[in-house]
Amino acid sequence: MTKRQDRQHKEAPALTRRGLFLGAAAGGLGAALPGAGHAGSAEPMTPAEAMSDAANPAMHLEYPFYSAADETAPQAGIETPPQRYTMFMSFDLTTRDPRDLQVLLARWSAAIGLLMKGRPVGQVEPERTAAVGLDTGEALDLGTAALTVTLGLGPRVFGPDFGLADKRPSHLRELETLPSDALRPGLRGGDLSLQACAEDPQVAYHAIRDLARIAKRTGAAATRWTQMGFGRASAGKGQETPRNLFGFRDGTRNIREAQDFNQHVWVENGPDWSHGGTYQVVRKIEMHIENWDNAQVSVQNAVFGRHKVTGAPLTGQHEFDAPDFARRDAAGSPVIPVDSHMRQMAHEENDGVKILRRSYNYTDGLNAVGRLDAGLLFVSYQNDPAHFERLQRRLGTSDALGEYVSHIGSGVFFVPPAPKEGSYIGAELFG
Repeated sequence: MTKRQDRQHKEAPALTRRGLFLGAAAGGLGAALPGAGHAGSAEPMTPAEAMSDAANPAMHLEYPFYSAADETAPQAGIETPPQRYTMFMSFDLTTRDPRDLQVLLARWSAAIGLLMKGRPVGQVEPERTAAVGLDTGEALDLGTAALTVTLGLGPRVFGPDFGLADKRPSHLRELETLPSDALRPGLRGGDLSLQACAEDPQVAYHAIRDLARIAKRTGAAATRWTQMGFGRASAGKGQETPRNLFGFRDGTRNIREAQDFNQHVWVENGPDWSHGGTYQVVRKIEMHIENWDNAQVSVQNAVFGRHKVTGAPLTGQHEFDAPDFARRDAAGSPVIPVDSHMRQMAHEENDGVKILRRSYNYTDGLNAVGRLDAGLLFVSYQNDPAHFERLQRRLGTSDALGEYVSHIGSGVFFVPPAPKEGSYIGAELFG
C-alpha cells in the first residue's frame, strides 16, 4: 500500500484545471480517444485482449496517478511493486521562463494521467488529415500494462533562472564526485527526469516517446540522455528476488516495509510542498561481462558475499537468512569477506543507512571493441542523497565488485508528491 499522509495544505493560487493546462486541450491532451479494451473504457475487450489478460492480468492493472483530495501521497513508481520493463529519460530545460516550466509540468501531468489509464494523449488520426497526431499510437491495443510514470526535478530548476530558490528541497544538489565515477559527458545530469515502468516494454517506451514530443512542442525542454531497461533488478514486497546480469539475486535486503519507507525514503523536512516526496538517484553502471564470466564461481560468491544459485549469504542456507558478519572460518578469516558487496552495502555496517533500490538490467549491443555493452540502470530513492553518497564512497574504495563495474552515467532529482485531481506535479511552486 502507498503511504498516504493527512496534511493541511494552504490553497496555492494555482490556475484552474482549464487555465492550468494552458492550451493542453488545444494541443490534443484533452481530446483523448477512448481505446477499446483499455482501463476506463466502456467497450468490451477483443478476443485477443481477453487472451492476453488471462495470460497476464497485470497487462490491465491500473495504478492511480492522482492522490486523494485530503491526502498526500508519493508518485506512483516508487513504492509500486517493480514492473518488468523501464524507459528512463532526462531532459535539459531550454527556457529561462518559469511560465514555460509550469506549462510543461501541467501538460506532462495531464498526459501521464491519461497514459496510466491506458488512453492516448490526443488524437492519433486528427480530424484535419494534414495535421500531426499528438499520440504516436503504438500502444493503442496494449492495455495499461501496470504503467507508472515518475517525474523528477533536477537542481537547476531551483537555481537563479526560475526564481524558485526559496522552494528548493533541503538536500537537492548535484552529487559529489565519487571514487567509482567514470562518467561520460552525454550520460550525466539533467533538469527533469521521467521514468516509465510497465509490464510491456512498448507501453513504457510509448509513454516516454509521447512525453518527449510534448516537451519538444512546448519548446521548454530537450532530451539529454535516455536508457531502456528490462528484467527488474530489485524486488518489491511480495516479489521473488530477480537476478542481475552477473547471475546473482539483486535486492534481497531491499526496503519493503512501510516503517522503512517512512524512515529512509519519504521526505519530512524542508519546504512544506516537498513533504511526502523523495530524492531519486540514477546511475548507469556498465558491467564488464567477459571479465566476470572468466572468474570462478567461488570467486564470484566471495565478491557478492552470497551463493550464486540460492542467493543465501555465505553464512546461511537460504536467501533471506540474516548474514552473520562476525563468523570466521578455520583460518580466522571472515566467512563473508570484508570487501564483499553485500557486506559493504549492509545497513549493519553503515550506521543503519538504507536506500530503496528500483533498478533494471540493460544491454546496448556491442561496444567499440566488440564486447557486450550491458549493465545496470541503478535507480534509488532516499530522503537524502547523502545516504547514497555514503554507501557509494565505501563501495568505490573497498568493494570487490568495483573491479567488474564502471559508473558511466549519473543524475539526481527531487520527486515531488503526486498531484491532486485537477492539479499537476509541482503546482505549489508557482504561487
